[in-house]
Amino acid sequence: MKKFLQSLFGKEQDVSGGKIMKIFVGLGNPGRQYEETRHNIGFMVIDELADKWNIPLTQSKFKGVFGQGTINGEKVLLVKPLTYMNLSGECVRPLLDFYKLDVEDLVIIYDDLDLPAGKLRLRQKGSAGGHNGIKSLIQHLQTQNFNRIRMGIDRPKNGPSISDYVLGKFHAEERPAIDDSIKKAAEACEENLSKEFLQVMNTFNQ
Repeated sequence: MKKFLQSLFGKEQDVSGGKIMKIFVGLGNPGRQYEETRHNIGFMVIDELADKWNIPLTQSKFKGVFGQGTINGEKVLLVKPLTYMNLSGECVRPLLDFYKLDVEDLVIIYDDLDLPAGKLRLRQKGSAGGHNGIKSLIQHLQTQNFNRIRMGIDRPKNGPSISDYVLGKFHAEERPAIDDSIKKAAEACEENLSKEFLQVMNTFNQ
C-alpha cells in the first residue's frame, strides 16, 4: 500500500502515517492573468511562507498545488487551490481527509473588502460575508468554525464594479501597506506553529 501511495502522490509525500500538524491555505485564482491581483492576496501570503520556510510548492493533487515541510519541529502543509475561488472547498476538503486532519488544524488566508488595505483581522469562525471562496469552504467543511486570516483590500471608492476591483492589481500607493500585511500574515502563521490560534489572534488583532 505504501508503494502504491508513493506512486500515486509522489515520493515527497508523507505516506508513513505521520500527521501534518498545520495546513495553511491561501485563496485565489490560478493563471497568469490573476497574479498579484487583490483577490489573490491569499496566494501571495502562501508564496511568502514558501520562501520564508523554503518549502517549494511542487506537488499537484486534490485540485491544488502544495508543499510540505517541517518548521520548528511541526509538520506543515502550504496550499494554493487551483479550482478558482468559487470552488475552493473542492480542494481543501480532500486534503483534510487524506491527511486525517481536523478543521482545527486549518488556517484559511483570503482577501476582505471590509477591511482597509493592509489591515489584518484573525477570526476563528464566522459567515462567508459575501466571499465566494469562504462560502465554498463552509459548504464542503460543513461548518463555519475554522481559523482564518482576513487580509484587508478595501472597497472601491468610485468607478469599478466589485468584480473588476478584486480582479484588478493593487495601486502603487497601496503596495507598501499590502506588502507589510503579507509579512505580518506570514508571521502570524509562524506563531501559530507554537501557539494556539486564539493566542495568535489576540496578538495580531491589537
